Amino acid sequence: MIDLHGTWSRAWKGLGAHTAGDDLFTTLLTKYDEPHRHYHSRQHLIECLQYFDAVRHLPVHAAEVEVALWFHDAIYDLQRSDNEARSADWARAACLEGSVPVEVADRVQALILATRHTAVPTGLDEQVLIDIDLAILGAPPARFAEYERQIRAEYAWVPDAVFQSRRRAILQSFLDRSPLYSTAHFHAALDRTARDNLRYAIGEDRV
Repeated sequence: MIDLHGTWSRAWKGLGAHTAGDDLFTTLLTKYDEPHRHYHSRQHLIECLQYFDAVRHLPVHAAEVEVALWFHDAIYDLQRSDNEARSADWARAACLEGSVPVEVADRVQALILATRHTAVPTGLDEQVLIDIDLAILGAPPARFAEYERQIRAEYAWVPDAVFQSRRRAILQSFLDRSPLYSTAHFHAALDRTARDNLRYAIGEDRV
């Protein structure tokens, strides 16, 4: 099991913060443990940090990517569409309160905004972050199926027909991406399984 406090402390100190960040660590975990979260939960955070541990040598600013992972789903309100922006703003403010240099805080904010997945990631740090966030698409089939159930549970209030239509469109948009994963590491490790999972989920591989 990953040492959550250890990874947080390493990343926070790596930004040059002048505070221990323990209260912030506790607050972030409280957010990820909110009862309305089924996928965007502590489980997802842990999986992201585990993926990061395997590739922490890749990014230019490893601590910034790691802190961005901690904050990227920190605010998750199912009735709003600006969660990434609000999470990014919170991260920037927290960084500045910790005396992190402004240019570092700005880069962390920009990284989190990239998890809106509205554009192809640019720059190695952004590519590593987005590949990690999308790593669930290339999970083993059983975990991918669990992920799909978790997303449906988060949107249980949405009628089936509406949910299925919108969900297929989202998954198709990822399947259409070329490449799906920007870094050689994640492309080699996950691309084939991700595409198989996506095709099955949208019905292409079902009889």
